[in-house]
Amino acid sequence: MARVSAARIEARPPPEGPPARPFIKWAGGKRQLLPSLLKHASPNPSRYFEPFIGGGALFFALRPRRAVLADVNARLIRTYRGVRNNVEDVIRLLRSYPHDSTFFYRFREANVDGGSDAEVAAWFIYLNKTGFNGLYRVNRDNRFNVPFGRYASPNICDESTLRACSAALADAELLVDDFEVVVAKAKRGDFVYFDPPYVPLSTTSSFTSYTSSGFGNAEQKRLRDLATRLKKRGVRVLLSNSSAPLVRNLYADGFDLIKVSATRVVNSKATARGSIVELLIK
Repeated sequence: MARVSAARIEARPPPEGPPARPFIKWAGGKRQLLPSLLKHASPNPSRYFEPFIGGGALFFALRPRRAVLADVNARLIRTYRGVRNNVEDVIRLLRSYPHDSTFFYRFREANVDGGSDAEVAAWFIYLNKTGFNGLYRVNRDNRFNVPFGRYASPNICDESTLRACSAALADAELLVDDFEVVVAKAKRGDFVYFDPPYVPLSTTSSFTSYTSSGFGNAEQKRLRDLATRLKKRGVRVLLSNSSAPLVRNLYADGFDLIKVSATRVVNSKATARGSIVELLIK
């Protein structure tokens, strides 16, 4: 049976090199949970895998020597590539974009997928910083549909953070692929952190529209089965998810469940924000 316990907050010393932190907001981002995540992560794995990279808080905190970062959201991964390979171009573009609703809605409709990685990165970061509540959401046609946010003076171009992130990403492999494919070659000595779209706590709280295909119960079960196989071959695994009954049932055997408290502010409904219990699973 799984053991459920409360996590003791304990931070490790920061890694060497310039500080890096997420340069985008992300629904379910992990910056506030870093002390707990760092306690249960492998500090010096042979390779670090994160198939649902999101904002990358744990990756940027750990700064592993070898990393494979991935997502099925091609625009997100192209944003990381743009920041890694052409950060000065990204900064130059962001500097030129005004904080203006008319520009926002026109820019939102741009055919960004035909541009360079730097252009995709600047598009993505601008909309992330100026859109409503930092959400990234698309419809079935993969069209970004978040409205203009109510910010007085958003930090659209955080140059120092972008440059630090570019340095941190220098040797990282960046993939657009399914989570199961991404970790197929993980072996003993490697560390895999899974931060998938969460199982909703209620029928009205689901948010999986960061891609047009979503992430349902079948994918959650496939992820559990993959985590089980990885553990059996000696790969160290850590997962994050909600405390929904489905999650507790999926990981009831062969896993430890650690309760952590998180405050969620990236939500379309103000009443749905606040402190909730989430799970770290290993």
